[in-house]
Amino acid sequence: MSDVASTLNTIDGFIWGPYLLLPLLLGAGLYLTVRLGALQFRALGRGLRHGFLDGGDGGEGDISNYQALTTALAATVGVGNIVGVASALSIGGPGALFWMWVTGLLGMATKYTECFLGVRFRVTDAAGEQSGGPQYYLKRGIAGPVGRILAVAFAIFGVIAAFGIGNMTQANAVATGLQNSFGVEHRVTGIVLFILVGTVLLGGIQSIAKVTAAFVPMMIMVYITGAIVVLVRNAEAIPGAFHLIFTHAFTGSSAVGGFVGSTLAIAIQMGVARGLFSNESGMGSAPIAAAAAQTSHPVRQGLVSMTQTFIDTIVVVSFTGLAIVTTNTWEMGSDNAGIITATAFSKGLPGTWGDTVVSLSVIFFAFSTMLGWSYYGERCLESLVGRRGTIPFRMIFTLVVLIGSTTSLEVVWTIADIMNGLMALPNLIGLLLLSGLVARETKAYLAFDPKLRRSQEEVAEFLAAQGSDWK
Repeated sequence: MSDVASTLNTIDGFIWGPYLLLPLLLGAGLYLTVRLGALQFRALGRGLRHGFLDGGDGGEGDISNYQALTTALAATVGVGNIVGVASALSIGGPGALFWMWVTGLLGMATKYTECFLGVRFRVTDAAGEQSGGPQYYLKRGIAGPVGRILAVAFAIFGVIAAFGIGNMTQANAVATGLQNSFGVEHRVTGIVLFILVGTVLLGGIQSIAKVTAAFVPMMIMVYITGAIVVLVRNAEAIPGAFHLIFTHAFTGSSAVGGFVGSTLAIAIQMGVARGLFSNESGMGSAPIAAAAAQTSHPVRQGLVSMTQTFIDTIVVVSFTGLAIVTTNTWEMGSDNAGIITATAFSKGLPGTWGDTVVSLSVIFFAFSTMLGWSYYGERCLESLVGRRGTIPFRMIFTLVVLIGSTTSLEVVWTIADIMNGLMALPNLIGLLLLSGLVARETKAYLAFDPKLRRSQEEVAEFLAAQGSDWK
């Protein structure tokens, strides 16, 4: 088993290392930022307003654009926002947070592009529901065998990843959190999760969307409120924290306390890797949820979905990172990454509230991730075998939740990490090949509707004038 684990770690290190996925993800984000004219900076406010305040814009689809956003947020705002950030800072130093910000800002252009394409090339399946994502836009947007091969590869990796990062590891995180904080046995947690997840999945995407729309914003606000209290009680340390973040981002960190020190390369690598792992920009998962949205044009949902990366990385990750740096818990070392954030919160919140808030956040974040990824895996399998795979997938997915709650998962974590990386590779190739189409159609639509205020009828007339058969 040790040989298998060692081999998997080597593969994982190469895929997520400085010679393959990291430069490809950063390079794609930078290229798309330029190609789209820095859209993420120009249109962020419009995307936030349209997703949270406008109340939808009609169009075909299964869920509202807000529900599509919260479903994607459910899958991304997870353990990576708590333990992942702590791991990045404990290894790469405070400068890693700066590179997580860079990754998030560039990743917004990537997220817009993939979610635009998810809606643009979606199809209506046998049950009358909307299906989309890389498994469709790679095949439909890229002519010939190249597109088909990329689409099939993504779908296979997506199904496998759903059972790893979206199921077993999350179920285990919930079970471990409940045992450590409240003494609940793993098998009891497994049974409860089995019932809860199974009940939600029976209703399909409508049920998942209703649940995530109800509690994802709430759980994010509870977590951020706890972080704000920590920062207020350590307000005098905030200027110094920003100084550390910006100076160490370009110099690396010196060895201090329990921290072993890092080079500039490690700070960049950890910041980029953990940032991308947290917000999933370029991974191809979010466009699967975006494709189900009721929207009158792909640009509109693309802008709404783009805000997911902003919320995940620029908001949630920032609060976690600043809480860790202001309390100096980043010096505890990577061996203690699992408790660094809880320790930071405990230094700022009274009594045992710090540990309780972080533990409950891990539990709820992990549960929501399972719901989001169940839909991703289901849609990937559907693209391979059709609707007949839907019910068996939901049954197996629910059963695996029970297994993950009661099983040691060191190797599973590594396999999940590898599958996530392999999902990103065909997707990123597709985004680069289809970037011209995205840039042209985005420019044309925003010239027609710069404020995203046009009615559904006006948008339909615009599409007809463009000769588009999209609906």
